[in-house]
Amino acid sequence: METLGYGPNKRLHIKVSARDNAAYRDPAVLLIDPLREIYIDAELEPIDTAMWYPKINRRDYAIGLNLTGNGVDDPDQAFYENYACGSETNYDGYCKPEIDTLFDAQSREPDAEKRKRLVWDIERRLAEDVARPVLYHSKSGTCWQGYVKGFSQMTNSEYNGMRMEDVWLDR
Repeated sequence: METLGYGPNKRLHIKVSARDNAAYRDPAVLLIDPLREIYIDAELEPIDTAMWYPKINRRDYAIGLNLTGNGVDDPDQAFYENYACGSETNYDGYCKPEIDTLFDAQSREPDAEKRKRLVWDIERRLAEDVARPVLYHSKSGTCWQGYVKGFSQMTNSEYNGMRMEDVWLDR
C-alpha cells in the first residue's frame, strides 16, 4: 500500500458490501479489522438480500463479501462455478483460458494423486492472481441418535444422502 502512496497519514477509505444477514455480515466485520493494518479504513455496507445479486452482477462494490457453498466435495464444482470464464457465479469476472484448460485437465485425470497435484497447482495460481480470495472455510457435521436406522452418511458432501425413504426410528 505504501508503494501506492498510502500510509498512516493517508488511508484508503472503502466500503465492504455484504448481504444484510448475520451469515454474511459477521465475516465482513471480521475482514474490516485486518484491513486497518494495511491503511484501509473500511465501513460495512449491509445490502438488502433483494438488492444483493443485482449489485454483485453490476460489480458495484469495492469489496463484496459473498459466501459460496458447494453441494459436492469435488474441485470441479468450485472451479467451474466460481472461476471459469463466463460462469454466471464468477461474480468478479476472473477469466484466464489457460486456467480453464487446467480445470478440464484435473477433471479428466483418473489418477487421484496426479489430480490432487493439479488441483493444488490451480489453487496456487488462483491465489497468486487474487481471483476471488478465500477468507475462510467453514465446517459442518451431521449427527443422529442411535435409534435412527438405515441412514447412510455420505462422504463427499453434507448435502447428499438426504432422501429418507430407507430411514426408520427404532424406539
